[in-house]
Amino acid sequence: MAFATEGFDAATNRSLADEVGVTAGALYHYFGSKLDLYLAVDADVQERVYGRMNAAVDAVDGFFAKFEAVLDVARELNAEDPSLATFIGARRTDVRRHREIADAMPVNRYRERDFFARIVAAGVDAGEIPDDRSALVTEFVLTLLTGLTDGSSYDPDVHARAISAIKLVLRGELFGPR
Repeated sequence: MAFATEGFDAATNRSLADEVGVTAGALYHYFGSKLDLYLAVDADVQERVYGRMNAAVDAVDGFFAKFEAVLDVARELNAEDPSLATFIGARRTDVRRHREIADAMPVNRYRERDFFARIVAAGVDAGEIPDDRSALVTEFVLTLLTGLTDGSSYDPDVHARAISAIKLVLRGELFGPR
């Protein structure tokens, strides 16, 4: 996926067309611009990722079970197609660098934050997270997942170890007593 590996700037119409086996002209037949194609790719990736994550989260109760379910889906998705995580990481940069991408993104541009805030709220409701710490937990989760996406998705073994480490932290089992 050229947008994942090259980002919006460096991905050319030719590299994008070559990737799917069409000419650049044919690409414009289906998408009016590179931005339109980018938005279509983003919508597809978001639907694939959040479709699986929502199903996993809805199947369990409480913050810890929901967050572990998200981590399991992240591992599965990365094993199936590492370019998904690579695109999500590149998307963060592209949105910051290109106002036209940020402006054109549908309302779900904050989907990630809203998704994890909902999981944290489930933890508050279950008594697992003190209400006055919910914002801190949301930031912690977003930081972990950003690092997981950007820092270790390139290698399935590294990614799996990172997920195992996150789970151990959540269970209080990674570090010895202080």
